[in-house]
Amino acid sequence: MTTETLSLPMSTSGLQSRKKRRQANLAIAGHALMIVMSLFAVFPVYWMLVSSLRAENHIFDTALWPDAASLDNYAYALSAIPIWRMLWNTLVVSAAVTFIQLLTGIAAAYGFARWRFRFDKFVYALIGLTWLVPIQVVMIPNYLLVARMGLLDSLPALILPHFASAFAIMLLTQSMRAFPKEVLEAARMDGAGSWRTLWEVIVPNLRGIIASLAILIFISTWNEYFWPLLLSRSAENTVIQIGIQMFITQEGTSWGPLMAASSLASLPILLIYVVLQRQVIQSFMKSGIR
Repeated sequence: MTTETLSLPMSTSGLQSRKKRRQANLAIAGHALMIVMSLFAVFPVYWMLVSSLRAENHIFDTALWPDAASLDNYAYALSAIPIWRMLWNTLVVSAAVTFIQLLTGIAAAYGFARWRFRFDKFVYALIGLTWLVPIQVVMIPNYLLVARMGLLDSLPALILPHFASAFAIMLLTQSMRAFPKEVLEAARMDGAGSWRTLWEVIVPNLRGIIASLAILIFISTWNEYFWPLLLSRSAENTVIQIGIQMFITQEGTSWGPLMAASSLASLPILLIYVVLQRQVIQSFMKSGIR
């Protein structure tokens, strides 16, 4: 009887120790897998930086670091195209589009979430359908509209078609519909009107979602290529993505300066990720599209 009684705790402790070892092994395997996947994700960025430091006649070397690193590609890229002006244009366009889409998205979402009107669901469905339309479908009509307004080869032309975002409206509408009704009723009883309720009650409590949405809009606008390519006529009025494309000509591709310009174009986004790492990850998790 005594032997059986003592064997039970020993067997239980043995099972617990095996369970802990199994969990530790799974954790090690998971971290090893994440390290390998991180290397696959980071290596193209590293190779871009390394290639930007290679000499033109060594651009296709397979060494992980050039024998003689040089900044000549950066000097050539800065002299060939107005990179700083293009980066500034890209920053202005991205910031303006982010601000405008947040403003129109918040206003439209508040209307859909707060009030009921005739055909409101139909209008909301139409807005959702516009999100499914590829930009190539509306690119030519938008181009004709901008051309008739005399805005070709200008920064306002890059901003104008992006005054509203169906994705921003839909995301904010769902967030505002989930907002506690008791808080809104308390604000109404305190004498707050619709405008004050929106900006003093709802928006401060949704700043996490708004910040995540702002990051998504900014990065998407920063990486846009086809619309600026259609409108741009001069290097001074275009964005950095078009500047990078200028190193690809019929005579060949200047890989070194192209990699240097690409590194400079990627630097602001990398800085945003380093500074706002948590918000960037949350933005992708909440959006559910990456």
